[in-house]
Order: sequence, then structure tokens, then C-alpha cells
Amino acid sequence: MKTLDVYKEVSELRPGSFLKEDLYANTKNPIMAKGTKLMLEHFEVLHLFGITRVLVESKALGKTEQEPAEPIAEVKLTPEVEKLMNQSAPPKSRSLEALYDESVEAYKKEFNSYKSGKKLDVAAVRTIALPVIQAFLENKEYIRRLNEFSTMQGYRAHHSISVGILAALISESMGYPRGQVLQIGIAGVLADSGMAKINEKIIDKVAFLTSEELNEVKKHVIHSFQMVQDSSLVRQEMKVAILQHHERFDGSGYPRGLKGQDITEISQILSVADVYHAMTSERPYRQKESSFKVIELMREEEFGKFDMKVIEVLHELIHKLSIGTKVKLTTDEIAEVIYLHRDFPLRPIVKVLDSGAHIDLSSNRKITIVKIF
Repeated sequence: MKTLDVYKEVSELRPGSFLKEDLYANTKNPIMAKGTKLMLEHFEVLHLFGITRVLVESKALGKTEQEPAEPIAEVKLTPEVEKLMNQSAPPKSRSLEALYDESVEAYKKEFNSYKSGKKLDVAAVRTIALPVIQAFLENKEYIRRLNEFSTMQGYRAHHSISVGILAALISESMGYPRGQVLQIGIAGVLADSGMAKINEKIIDKVAFLTSEELNEVKKHVIHSFQMVQDSSLVRQEMKVAILQHHERFDGSGYPRGLKGQDITEISQILSVADVYHAMTSERPYRQKESSFKVIELMREEEFGKFDMKVIEVLHELIHKLSIGTKVKLTTDEIAEVIYLHRDFPLRPIVKVLDSGAHIDLSSNRKITIVKIF
């Protein structure tokens, strides 16, 4: 049987082709060796590393349906890739919260290494973040509890992992394909990597920042962009989103004060994820708000700063209310939703279970929902 060496798109490959050359992805050692027989597991690795074309010796060419199929050999991966595959598989025995905690701890170490001058390793960040992002994509109901997982200690790592998770879920709900969803998730994790270049005294300050300190913090988006600028593992549209994730539709953002359509949709996804998690988390200088309150603030008080389409998608993910939904109010009372206002979806009419009293949250603005059961 004749063989043919040819560059092929990964999307066109079928199991059975052989690599004609060692395959690298910004790694010291090859992630796959020359002669590797490509199986389904290998395609996942290629996808994780963003590899779209490979040189193959297609031994399947010329084979007819009558010819017996070759026995499937045991898949052999390099140690580096085997580790990546094991960590990227959705969790089976571990709880989602345990996986989240492991991801935060691993990213905390990675982030701290940037402070000492280590170059950002995108492949390492993928290894850390992809498993927990994929797990949340498969268990979307846990997104309501995401802010409960975060703690004030190690907030920066919690924030980065959580923004990645939120950005992935939002983008998937908006119809982005899975490959792009994972890339957006990783961009969310990387968006604040430049904080490692900011003076720790400013980052850890409990009081509100001075204007000079605030201007210093704003530089983190430039640092983040520079840290991923030369990486072939981060697509250009993701690099742009990292740079723009603090821009606002009304021009009040930074670093360039862009407006409206000059801000990409992926940038807006990162922006909404970033603000939502920050405001629903306990921070040294600010108490956390309920997720209901934050989405309401973003919809109303911050109107014009964010893409409303993105906020509505987040709203649907976090707080999809329906008649009969049980909720907890800021009064600590448990109530049941009995009517939904079209113009105020976060402020329905509820019936308090203990007293039977009806409360219209659209007119009683002092009371809000803090939790869905």
C-alpha cells in the first residue's frame, strides 16, 4: 500500500493516520512523537493546544471497505500530554468544589511565579483551568454557587478562575462553538495576569485607592496583553479581548476609552464576567453584594456601560425565575414567586411562606432576592 505525506486539517483527519514529524506547541519536548498513530484521544490534545494542521503519513489511503481494519493499538502519549489529558477530563469522583479549589491553588502558584519574573506559560494555565471550566459547562446549575466558592484569602486566583468559568458559560449560551468557548474561558483566566506586575502594596490595600494608585492598577490590562502577545496558543481575538476587558460601551473604560462597536463582543463577555464576580465576592475593601443585586445594578445603574445582550444571558444562567420558584429575601424570609413582571424580571411578586403576605418587589425596592432554592 502506498503512503502519502501531506499536511491536513485536523478537522479532516480520521483515526489511523500517522504523524510524519515530531509535534511541538511552544513546549521544550514534543507533545506527540513522529510515528504516533492518531486516535480520538490525540485529537483532543490537538484541540487543547490549538493545533489545526499536521503533517501525516496517511496509511489509510487506498484502503477499501472490504479490507480488514487494523487492530487498534494502545494509545501512547508523552508524559506531558498524558498529564494534560488526565487533568482535562471532566471530574468523576472529585466534587466540583474540590476541583475548583485545586484549580485555584494551582493557579495561585502560577500567578506568584509571574511576580518573580517567570514568563507566562499558557499551556500550564490551560492544564490548570480547562478541567474546571469543562466541569462547569457540564454542570451549569453550579454557576449559582460559584461566588460561594470564593474567599477573600487568595482572591486574585479565585477571581481569575471564576472569570474564566463565567466567560465560558456565557459564550456557550450565546452560541459560540465549544472550541471557541474554551478559548474564551482561558482568556478570562488570563485577563488579570498583568496584576502580577502591579505593586503588591497597592493590590493588597484595604482602603480605597488614590487616583495615582488607581492609574497604576489600570496598567494591568497592558501588562496582561504584553504577557500573551507572543503566544501562539492564544488567538488574536482573545488577545484583543484581554486588552479591552475594562473598556465600556459609553467610553468610560480603559485603557483607550473605546465606545460601542469598537469593543469586541468577546471583550464584553470578559467584562461582564469580571464585574459580576468582583461584585459578588468578598474583597478586602468592599463587602460582597448578592448576585441578584449585582445583575440589577449592571442592568439599571450601570446602564449603557455593558452589552445588554451579554447581561441578559448571564441573568438567564444565574437567575431564571419562574412561577413557583422558592427564594430567600434580604429580610431572611422564604417566599414563592407568584407573578413575573416583564419589565422587572429580577423583581417579581412573591408570597411569603410563613405569613402569606404578598410583596411586589418592583415597588418595594428595599427588599431584594438573595438566593434561589
